[in-house]
Amino acid sequence: MIQRFYLPLISFLLLVFQGMAMSLLPSSLVYSELLITPHWVLIILMLMAVFFDTDDTYYSILYAVIFGLLIDMVYTSMLGVYMFTYGIVIYIVHGFKKMLHGNFLVAMLLSIMGLCITEVFLYTIYFFSKVTQMPWESFLLDRLIPTVIANLLFFFLVYPLLKSRMEKWSETIQRN
Repeated sequence: MIQRFYLPLISFLLLVFQGMAMSLLPSSLVYSELLITPHWVLIILMLMAVFFDTDDTYYSILYAVIFGLLIDMVYTSMLGVYMFTYGIVIYIVHGFKKMLHGNFLVAMLLSIMGLCITEVFLYTIYFFSKVTQMPWESFLLDRLIPTVIANLLFFFLVYPLLKSRMEKWSETIQRN
């Protein structure tokens, strides 16, 4: 029964720590023109969609909406942007997962796709609401590519730690 609380707890801790992520990077990288956004909770949610959810369960989408709203409340000035974006992206990843076998390559490709969709959605929303005036080329080179690479490094760190645990927790919950 306690396994039900592991993933929300992990996600909550990562939500707190991703706010401090930039302080862990070298100052030469932090003060460069690159804009890196940690999406650690999103990575966990995508792994959850691939390895925890079955075709009939949607825990990852529910957690995406909840943690997206928490990110909006803590880190942004526009309520609902991350909630909407994370919810849609995890729904898309969950849909693709139904058609593909969950393995490392699929999880990595879905994570890259999810990160790209998330960043493009966020950029589009912030661009049309006049929060950012960054040109598309600058967004692509200075934000999208560095953010995807940085979050992919995080994916490589957590994948071996969480993949088999998520599958085991999913089986435990399905039996109960």
